[in-house]
Amino acid sequence: MLSYIGLSLANSSFPAIIFDIGGVVLRSPFIAITKYERELGLPENYLNCSMCVITLLESRLFSQGRTLTSVGSGSQGAWQKFERGEIPLSEFYESFSRELSDTTKGNLWHVEEISWGSQLTIYDRYSKYCKRKGLKVPPLQKTLNVNGREVKFFVEHGRLRNPDLKLGSSTGRYKIIALTNNFAKADVPPEEAKFLGWGDGATPSHLRALFDDFCDSSTLGMRKPEPEFYLLACERNGIQPDQAVFLDDIGMWELVFIERLRIAAKKAQLTET
Repeated sequence: MLSYIGLSLANSSFPAIIFDIGGVVLRSPFIAITKYERELGLPENYLNCSMCVITLLESRLFSQGRTLTSVGSGSQGAWQKFERGEIPLSEFYESFSRELSDTTKGNLWHVEEISWGSQLTIYDRYSKYCKRKGLKVPPLQKTLNVNGREVKFFVEHGRLRNPDLKLGSSTGRYKIIALTNNFAKADVPPEEAKFLGWGDGATPSHLRALFDDFCDSSTLGMRKPEPEFYLLACERNGIQPDQAVFLDDIGMWELVFIERLRIAAKKAQLTET
């Protein structure tokens, strides 16, 4: 049976359990991106820092009841737009490559125009990551050529099913809901689908079959950590937010933010019991 920090699914009193996909049901995409970083000879987590800092900042602001309106590429970055189904795959590849190759923003990042008018500046985001981890800051690249298509390949081919996850015994006892930033809406040519390993689409049928409802960001036009996305998942399934627990491989700020919506939030830690 699968268990999590502070919650055993076998004894859960919640009528609905909402699962993130990446990092919980499937392996985290950041594991695959770390492999790609090694291929390029990049410092560990250099690209991961570039990709995840936006979401971490959004979650922190939402947890404080604030809204992020502009953060460089921010919520309008290629990855975020593709997750909301706003751009086609070809445009995503081009924009994503350009953003990840931008060492000016990769090495020194400026955040501004928070919605209430004040400014927030984050300097040397990768340097701050190293300091927090107790690592020596390596020399950072002056130029970089990242291929967004190759990054996507590593991510998709690294999304293996988490071997510890077992949902079958829970079916019928709770409403099992998926809430994920995903790309199901993407119109992908057959050859490109084969390249990405999407023979059964971006969200294979065997994965969807695990859930009573599958809330895909690209289909619904919103993504985590936008509050409306979590609330829509509850509305679609006829439950109130306080009737659900959300399981994710998330950080402190997202946990706080989700609980502001009255949804119980638990950081997933897979164990065998």
